[in-house]
Amino acid sequence: MFLKTRLMLSILGLPLMLLTLLAGVAVVLEDRQDRAALRETLSQGTRLLAPSLGEALAAGDERALSRLGERLMALPHVESLSVQDGHGELRLTLGQLGKPPTPPRDAAPQLLEQGLVWRWQTPLPSPGTATAWLTLDVDTTPLLLSRYRLMASAGLVLMLAGLLLLLVGFAVTRRVTQPLEDAGRALKRLAFGMVPARLAPPASPELGSLTRRVNDLADHLAASRDDLQAQIEQATNELQESMETIEVQNIELDMAHRRAVEANRVKSEFLANMSHEIRTPLNGIVGFCRLLGRSRLEPRQREWLDHVQRACDNLLMLVNDVLDFSKLEAGRVELETLPLDMVALVDEVLGLQAPLAQHKHLRLLGLVFDDVPADLKGDPLRIRQVITNLVNNAVKFTDRGEVIVRVMLEEAEIDRVLLRIGVSDTGMGLSEEACRRLFQAFHQTDISHSREFGGTGLGLAISRQLVEQMGGEVSVESVPGEGSTFSFTLPLEGNAEAERLPELRLQGDTVALDESHLPTRRALEHLMRRWDARVVTATQAAAEPGVALAVVALDAEDLEAASLDVWRGRLEQLACPALLLVNAGLPDLPALPLPHGGEILTKPIARATLVQAMRRHLAHTPQALPAPGSPRAPASMPRLLVVDDTESNRLLMRELLSDVGVAVTLAASGSQALTLARQQRFDLVLMDIRMAGMDGLETTRALRRLGGEWRRVPIIAVTAHVQGEQRRTLLESGLDDVLIKPLEPQRLVRLLEETLGLTMPSRFTAEATTMQDDGRQNAGQELAVVDLEIGTRLAGGREALARELLERLADSLPESERAIRDAVERHDGEALLDALHALNGACRYCGTPRLGLLAETLETRLRSRGRESVVALLPELYAAMAELRRWQADQPSSTTKAMASASSSESER
Repeated sequence: MFLKTRLMLSILGLPLMLLTLLAGVAVVLEDRQDRAALRETLSQGTRLLAPSLGEALAAGDERALSRLGERLMALPHVESLSVQDGHGELRLTLGQLGKPPTPPRDAAPQLLEQGLVWRWQTPLPSPGTATAWLTLDVDTTPLLLSRYRLMASAGLVLMLAGLLLLLVGFAVTRRVTQPLEDAGRALKRLAFGMVPARLAPPASPELGSLTRRVNDLADHLAASRDDLQAQIEQATNELQESMETIEVQNIELDMAHRRAVEANRVKSEFLANMSHEIRTPLNGIVGFCRLLGRSRLEPRQREWLDHVQRACDNLLMLVNDVLDFSKLEAGRVELETLPLDMVALVDEVLGLQAPLAQHKHLRLLGLVFDDVPADLKGDPLRIRQVITNLVNNAVKFTDRGEVIVRVMLEEAEIDRVLLRIGVSDTGMGLSEEACRRLFQAFHQTDISHSREFGGTGLGLAISRQLVEQMGGEVSVESVPGEGSTFSFTLPLEGNAEAERLPELRLQGDTVALDESHLPTRRALEHLMRRWDARVVTATQAAAEPGVALAVVALDAEDLEAASLDVWRGRLEQLACPALLLVNAGLPDLPALPLPHGGEILTKPIARATLVQAMRRHLAHTPQALPAPGSPRAPASMPRLLVVDDTESNRLLMRELLSDVGVAVTLAASGSQALTLARQQRFDLVLMDIRMAGMDGLETTRALRRLGGEWRRVPIIAVTAHVQGEQRRTLLESGLDDVLIKPLEPQRLVRLLEETLGLTMPSRFTAEATTMQDDGRQNAGQELAVVDLEIGTRLAGGREALARELLERLADSLPESERAIRDAVERHDGEALLDALHALNGACRYCGTPRLGLLAETLETRLRSRGRESVVALLPELYAAMAELRRWQADQPSSTTKAMASASSSESER
């Protein structure tokens, strides 16, 4: 603590502390004295007037009571007065009486202090046995104000005393510390190398000694400074050269920093602009493709639409992944662990890259080795992104030849496998220097590539970071002019001992194979033999009498006019159906006759597509390998709980699962499902998400909180509308998977096989793999009000059930319309979303293309743009509802009765 501070505290602090204490004691004593005086005044006043009050009270003299009461009201600070007789009745009340007085138990005067209000109660002498009471309410606010005035006066006195002490302390401190401050300033100047003025010796001997020593130090430093000046000049000359070098380096570093900041700014602007400009229209394309997919289309149109939708989804994924580059740099990308199948994943990637490869007459081939397990777990979105990027680059930089994707098992551990995925091409190749710089962001091997091939230079950098985050490594081998092979390792969860089962069992059928591309021919030959087929060449097929199917591949040169004439003759000579695998897009497929049946397919062909085609065109139906696990006995029949607040949806679900070998229990609400869960065990739950009362998420959390087996029971979300972020939210809330209404039979088959080990009836598989071909309606026509064929397909092939669902939907339309109109009038967006979601979910299982399309469009707009965006389409929705009700009115009554009887018979079965 400084000397000046200690002096000021001694002179100012201690006296002020004593004065403050004295003032506080005086204030407290004065306040106590005022309170005691007030009590004494109240006691004496009531003691003197109490006998008179008692006599007046006993005599019933109201005027005397009032006069005596007025005298008591004249006492200091009395606000109100009350007199109670022996029976507790108020005989006199003056002033504003607060809470009615309660006579005390003891017959003695007492004072009750309630904050600023005192209540004085004293007994009145009365001839009766019961005691009368006098109550005075006293306001002590003036006492409080008096105390505050006393405190203010004391504070003012303390302030004046403090000011006086401050002046005295300042004068004393100044006299003592001035020489010390002069010495301190002199030492400070000496520290900065300056010569201070000599100090005058003070009168105090102690301070005079300090002053002399400071003067001696100044003289010594002045002499030393001259000696050091020469050394400093010499050192300065030596450092000058070093400073010049450092200055040059600083300039270079500043320029590099400016370039880095500018590059980062350009990258940020690029990412922001690209995401906004591409994702906005692309989301619209994806949404309308899905809506168009619900209309009736020809098989070829539907296949084109599927390609467009997959391409849009993949493009949207790539745009989002470009934005992941900044997340990867910050380490904020989270990986998922979901089931995946490498065969389907590779086929999907090759299908998306097929148009560019077909345009350049390249051959695409995916080889997933047999030892790669079928049931793996990883992040399919990120794996697909990496493979898509590598295949796209391979196709982009390859002008002739082939692009082959190989998936091999490299290492196997318990519940974990290590795959090696390679993408090889016969393109331009890369030099060693280009390979070293290949995975840098915003960099391409040649400056001209960005103009010739497009691209941002981010793909490989993102792929490398994604692979490394998944625990793998990326490598590249390339020879200029001969091609490149990009490969990466991928650790995944899976059992290497679980062998992939064949998709077909052809029972020794003879298949003729004609493929000029050697790797593709070997792959198809191996696949056919794995399916127990006997494979012969096209030359051998002419001498073979029992050829069941011919698989013929046509390349680009085979599509010329002269070659097509030759192929027409060869196809006419075949005595069996033919599958033509053409390396061209759908618009360029040749119009070749197939006299004995068959089909024209595009390359690269997915394994699932080849399986379906062979099932359709072989003379007998190939046997599908049974799913893992055999059907359960009735004693161990799986129990399935369906939770949905729409009656038609519950009815349809029960009918679809009536002959699958499961016991179906229906629940109309979340609370009912919770009650059933406490009473019995279930193996699977199909949970509607948006329900009245407890929604699907709340019900799922409540089921999980039951503990025991309910922590592991699969709960599948069934909803009519879900987006990418909403799907992730559902999975994070405890749900195991998400199904979209209407349920796709193929997805339902896979779900029951994976979770319950069941084998679905053949009709489900047929519905999942075939498309309805209706030539009566062209693509340009309006959607029908009712389409019983679509409704029958959605109802699992039951026309009676489809009609009943239509009737139920039509009967519910007035209530749905009222709910929508009420929500619009009340400007209640949440209620409007509930009504539209319920209508959309009900239409998902009925053959009402027009109403279903409008309901889904409105729900999508409401979720993405808000309530104002749907108002313009509501009249069209009401018109579609009216059309459906008119259709219902036009149906004969006998038809309704027949539907009801058919439905009841179906339910009884």
